[in-house]
Amino acid sequence: MSTSTSTTRAEYCVIACAEAWRDDGEVLASPMGAVPSIGARLARRTFSPDLLLTDGEATLVRDDGTAEGWLPYRKHLTTVTGGRRHVMMGASQIDRHGNQNISCIGDWSRPSRQLLGVRGAPVNTLNNPVSYWIPRHSTRVFVERVDVVSGVGYDRAAAAGPSASRFHRIPRVVSNLGVFDFATPDRSMRLASLHPGVTVEEVRAATGFALTVPADVPYTREPTAAELRLIREELDPDGARDREVPA
Repeated sequence: MSTSTSTTRAEYCVIACAEAWRDDGEVLASPMGAVPSIGARLARRTFSPDLLLTDGEATLVRDDGTAEGWLPYRKHLTTVTGGRRHVMMGASQIDRHGNQNISCIGDWSRPSRQLLGVRGAPVNTLNNPVSYWIPRHSTRVFVERVDVVSGVGYDRAAAAGPSASRFHRIPRVVSNLGVFDFATPDRSMRLASLHPGVTVEEVRAATGFALTVPADVPYTREPTAAELRLIREELDPDGARDREVPA
């Protein structure tokens, strides 16, 4: 086993992202960002061998990027709308119920900052599981109320009824500070684990809403020696993870 002194914060984030796809079975992983992409490939190489990976266009790929199948657009849409994909998206803002904003900051009619736009977030969140990756945890991102709802959170999905919540699920939110889930009675965000070296107080100070914190918060699990070797030598030898999550 590795030790916490030899494992970087970025590598804990890779492990936390990989764990999002544990026990998913044969679903299409759609990771967005360097750390989630490395995590998905690590999951495929280790504990989730049935996971499907894509080049983002029309090809199913192996964990080394070589083609193993064809995924035409119509088939991709069928996968998206039937709960058979697990996306890990980013978030410019996210609130306590998991509503996500990637559209704009400020009032919709006159925003102070224009972002990506809503894009496919509503379809993603209502039709298949969506986790989130946030490399810089701060009160600017973890907010009491998002300015625009792009991805649908638990409160809004429940209010819309069974048709909106059939495939809706937010397995986890991973940040550079820890891992979060919604395993609370009101489906609000809970601190599930801390990355080694991070304190509960640090997480609370960087979060703009009241976060549920259990009495005993575990640390994000250590990577095995085999997982570290895969990350460092095969999946990310150029160190893209460290550029996304500085030490």
